[in-house]
Amino acid sequence: MSEKQKTIKEPSVWLKGCGLHTGVEVEMRFLPASENAGIKFKRIDLEGQPSIKAVAENVCDTSRSTAIADKDAKVGTIEHVMSAISGLGIDNVIIEINNLEPPILDGSSKEFVKALMEAGIQEQEAEKNYFSISETLTYSNPEKGIEYTLVPDEKLSLSVMIDYNSKVLASQFAECEEFKDYQTQIAPCKTFVFSKDLLFLAEHNLIKGGSLDSALVIAEDEISQQEIDRIASLLGKKSLQGGGKKGILNDGDLIFQNEPARHKLLDLAGDLALVGIPFKGKIFAKRPGHFSNVEFAKIIRQHIKAKQKDNRVEFDIYKTPVLDVNKIKQIMPHRYPFLLVDKIIEMSKTVIVGVKNLTYNESFFQGHFPTEPVMPGVLQIEAMAQTGGILVLNNVDEPERYSTYFLKIDKVKFKSKAVPGDVLVFRLEMTEPIRRGIVMMKGQTFVDGHVISEGEFTAMVTKNK
Repeated sequence: MSEKQKTIKEPSVWLKGCGLHTGVEVEMRFLPASENAGIKFKRIDLEGQPSIKAVAENVCDTSRSTAIADKDAKVGTIEHVMSAISGLGIDNVIIEINNLEPPILDGSSKEFVKALMEAGIQEQEAEKNYFSISETLTYSNPEKGIEYTLVPDEKLSLSVMIDYNSKVLASQFAECEEFKDYQTQIAPCKTFVFSKDLLFLAEHNLIKGGSLDSALVIAEDEISQQEIDRIASLLGKKSLQGGGKKGILNDGDLIFQNEPARHKLLDLAGDLALVGIPFKGKIFAKRPGHFSNVEFAKIIRQHIKAKQKDNRVEFDIYKTPVLDVNKIKQIMPHRYPFLLVDKIIEMSKTVIVGVKNLTYNESFFQGHFPTEPVMPGVLQIEAMAQTGGILVLNNVDEPERYSTYFLKIDKVKFKSKAVPGDVLVFRLEMTEPIRRGIVMMKGQTFVDGHVISEGEFTAMVTKNK
């Protein structure tokens, strides 16, 4: 069953807060986007309100979060926003933002999910064309013990393992097999930081917007109140109480025992959304981080784009035909030398696949051209039209009493030649249901799995006189 692309029904509420690293106040909201638009951040505070597409090649920094840029426009710390969008299966959305990074809020993606859900998620007309990866992809950094593996699967699922050699955090594992559970099982999980790293971050002008409300703080050893006061002063915050404690410094229990691992999965989902193309596969990540997440996203994106450029589609042209040439002749009025379909190998209510074997004995090759035989493009279009006509007539009773007349042909493209020895495969698909005898179809001609011509057809089915 095909799946449709999704956006939101209406603009979301404005989300307000301070950025994690900049500490500045920021406002952000989600807006609906058109089909195939993808995910874009729009800096409404800059002249011209430039947009930045959220794809891997636009990543400009992964040192402590994931940032993207296009020319002079930049947005940082996008991973929690991207994770919420990806976790809800949204394909097209615009994020308006009036500063350098989204608000950190509670350090999870929960509030972003809430805003998107309140705006409403709606299906669009265009199909969501998943890319099914057919081979194993990997990325590793042996020195740091980092490993990523993607294996083919019928759905997208994520698994992560973290290990910080920590006395507080044992090795942890988290997985997300069904993204329908993302809202409850992944989205609420907060980011985390080790107390030993806080001073370094503060001294390097980072985490100005951080607090115990927006991150889990983990102390390997007891931390003195004097050290806490010093860090708070560097961050421009009031002193916190917590001296003498170790472990999780935040009040209250963790939402999940493996909440840190689940948050790393949340980050992974957000960074992998930068692939920018829906895909299926089972991913395992050991010791993931933003840099390695993005590197793996680049590997996946480059792999998909290379395969799409190759654009090879497999057809089993040797299987038992649905209709052979004799059965085709019972449906179609065409005869030699103008019957251009030898057999039908697939047929449903809306899709049909036909085959034509080209030999040098075709009549048109004698004059087109004697020294360099090429099948005329108009005959490729005619062959697609005949294949579509078989599909249409197969949907009516007594097809021999009807004919299909084509009214319009649009968006025709010829990408390669058809020559003797080629096996042409014609794939026609109805783009709308038949209404009042009018049918609309999209057609493609393939040779060795590659599209050599294509077009859009409008036809009328009428009863013969």
